[in-house]
Amino acid sequence: MRFLLSVLLTAALSFIAGIYLPFWWNYAAVAFLVAAAMRQSIGKSFLAAFTALFLLHFIIAFIIDQNNKGILSGKIGQLFGLGTASFLLIIITALVSGLIGGFAALRGSSLRTPTKRI
Repeated sequence: MRFLLSVLLTAALSFIAGIYLPFWWNYAAVAFLVAAAMRQSIGKSFLAAFTALFLLHFIIAFIIDQNNKGILSGKIGQLFGLGTASFLLIIITALVSGLIGGFAALRGSSLRTPTKRI
């Protein structure tokens, strides 16, 4: 239950922050704060933020791609040597976003988890 709440909270707050804040790193900040606030293991925090931001950016990129009929993603794909495979570009975008959010959540969660000193 806490995992699902963390996914939904990260996705919703990241979407709102993306609308109102002009910074590219606001998604990472939201994932960091949600992971620091929620009491979960480091792995679950990483997976929750990765899932939330992967799905959020996948859906946003897919909607934008459908609205402009794949023209922009086709041109960007050709620029990167991917051909006109717009779906591959959407997947890459979502993966990068998921990894950024996941690593930010990993760091936020590690602030709460006590580490054993040797």
